[in-house]
Amino acid sequence: MTGGMITSLTNAEFHILLALSRGDKHGYAIMKWVEENPGAAIRLGPATLYRTIRTMLGKGWIEELDERPDPQIDDERRRYYRITGAGRVGAAEEAERLAKLVSLARDSGFKVLRYS
Repeated sequence: MTGGMITSLTNAEFHILLALSRGDKHGYAIMKWVEENPGAAIRLGPATLYRTIRTMLGKGWIEELDERPDPQIDDERRRYYRITGAGRVGAAEEAERLAKLVSLARDSGFKVLRYS
């Protein structure tokens, strides 16, 4: 995403980008967002989450924030993350790739359920 089209994102990467596209979050909030969205259909455990976050920080898809929402009531150990422009582009490319894949599956005679 930093210099052109990507081939695909991992499930964890895509779900983290989706969660962060809805606003800045700390790690536990990202895990809860994935868990509470039935369309996600994956479990994002702490080891996978933080390993993937490190990778995504290195690729420039997300950034760690210096500011905290409310330092008075927030746990100072929490790290907050934000999706970057490159992360938004990559998530959009992945969504398009997946939409084409679903279309191909339908054209191949597979019944694909729709989520609302």
